[in-house]
This record gives sequence, structure tokens and C-alpha cells, in this order.
Amino acid sequence: MAPAPTSEYVVFRGADGTVKQSSAQIPALGPKEVLVKITHSGVCATDLAYIPYGIALGHEGVGIVQEVGSDVTQFKVGDRAGGGYHRNSCGHCSYCLSGQDIWCYSRSVFGEKDYNNGTFGEYYIGVETYLHKIPDNLASEHAAPLQCAGATTYNALVSVVKPGERVGIIGIGGLGHLAIQFAQKLGTEVVVFSTSKSKEEEAKQLGASEFYLLDELDKLKAPVTTLVIAGNRYPDWNKFFVKEVLARAGNVIPLVAPQGDMKLPSFQMFFDGYNIRSSLVASRAKHDEMLEFAANHDVKPWVQQFELSEAGIAEAIQKLKGNQVRYRGVLVSKDARE
Repeated sequence: MAPAPTSEYVVFRGADGTVKQSSAQIPALGPKEVLVKITHSGVCATDLAYIPYGIALGHEGVGIVQEVGSDVTQFKVGDRAGGGYHRNSCGHCSYCLSGQDIWCYSRSVFGEKDYNNGTFGEYYIGVETYLHKIPDNLASEHAAPLQCAGATTYNALVSVVKPGERVGIIGIGGLGHLAIQFAQKLGTEVVVFSTSKSKEEEAKQLGASEFYLLDELDKLKAPVTTLVIAGNRYPDWNKFFVKEVLARAGNVIPLVAPQGDMKLPSFQMFFDGYNIRSSLVASRAKHDEMLEFAANHDVKPWVQQFELSEAGIAEAIQKLKGNQVRYRGVLVSKDARE
């Protein structure tokens, strides 16, 4: 049975440089709102960035619907639902009307608004049309990281690549290991670039057809048409912005935002026609499409599970900062573990 609207629940916030348990009250649901009891929540580097601000953390949540607002038609109690990053938009601007609601000027996304509502906690309150049904053949521990990392990588790739093209991916990590899987399942040849030879076996296991260290680009068999930046730092652009590595009119997709300016060689940009294509998570339609694609093509994040508690969150953060998570951390509630 759903909790009373005035009942308190546990939520985890940044406090004094760490994450602490606190409480929040479940509000009376609006007509289009859905109360989700969280079972799994991904841990993302973005969560770490917001620790100093004291907001409710977590934006990769999956759980069970406990209560629905009076006008909700897409969910019922007992359904599995996911979401947490993109939370609302105006619904009537040019972006919303063209299926690009992630760029709405009135959007609500994690870290910008809705500061007391996160997926690190017992409950998450979502707007009906910004929650996503989880396919039956997709496990919740895999679905959780897909709510942000999966949506980001899939949206970036499908907006640019075509079957048969060569896609280069720099970095095998939380985003990179998903980008490899999605790119391969989309019918492309996947070429992985890394700083570590020890990653080659994993890259091939994930779906890469070729693997090169960053200092051996001269061995590349043919140029890539799209280059995905999935590591935590920008590469040496002068080495990649040559037509033997990145084909003319090729696309560069930064999936992460490393600190510092993105200084690109202007001569090569102009004369070889390179394009920079940014991507921020996904709008609603692409998010749903991504979940179905992942379920139908067996795209699964490699996950390491932690307890959804102060201790479990602290352990996950410590390992994430130490680059010890292979490749997405997932917090699991007590109920889901039992």
C-alpha cells in the first residue's frame, strides 16, 4: 500500500563533502505525478559534482510504482519505471513540439531544479511522461545506468552513425563500454582507442573489431567516420584531426565534459570539414527507443552493486573516484536485495 502523503522517507544528500542520510516528505501527488519506490540507482560522476550543493542526489533510478496521480494513464501501481535526469519541460515550445524536449528553455533536469527529489533514496516522484517503462526482459540493475549513461550514448550515436560506418571510441569506461555495445549493435565497425593494452580483450568482448593504443594511430587500417570521446580527458586533437585517422567531414561526439577548454585545430576543422556534435542524455522518445533497443539487442551495462545506504554510497564513491568500478556502480535497496 502506498504511504500517506505526509509520510517521511529517506533521501541522501551531499553534506560536508560527503553523502549523508536525511529525510524528506512525500508530497501530495499532482494529477500527472507518479510515486516510485526505488530499487536500483546508478552512480554517476555527475552525482559527485553536486555533492557540495546539498541537493538530493541520484538521477539513474529504477523502481516500482507505488501511487499515481488522478490523471495518470501510462502507469499503474506495480509497474517498473525508470528516470531521474530529465524531469519535465514546457511541452509547447519549438523544441518540445519537434521531439527535442531535452533542449527546452523551461526544462527540469537533475542539478538545475527539483533539488529535493533524487534517486538516492527510498522514493522518487516523477512526471508521468518523463518516466519510462522498463521492458520485461531488461533487469533493473542493468536498466538503472541506462537512464543516463545509456540514453546519452545511444542518442549521440543514432543521431549521426549509419550501418557499415567505422566508429572510433576513445576510452573504455562507464560511457565507453556502452558506446561500444550500442555502436556494434547498430551495425557499425567499432574501433577502440585506449591508453591501456590490458583493455583490448574487454574491448573485443564488448564488440570492438579493432583496438589501438593512442600512440599507435599510424597502425589504423582505415579512418573512422565518427569519433566518440568517452574518456575523462580530451585527446591530442592534432593526432586525430588528420584525414587518415578521422575521415573528412567526420563527426566528433564528446560524451563527457572534461575540465578545461576544447581547443581544436582550426585549419583542419575548416579544410577537412570536421563537425562537433554534442549530446545531453536524450529526449523522451529516444530514451524509450533506447530501452527497447537495449532489451532487444542484449546491451547490458557491466555493473558493480552496492548497498543503498550511507556506507554503500561512500564505498561506491570511493571506488568511482579511484577508477575501480567496472563499469557502472549501482545502488540496490534493502528490499531488492532480500
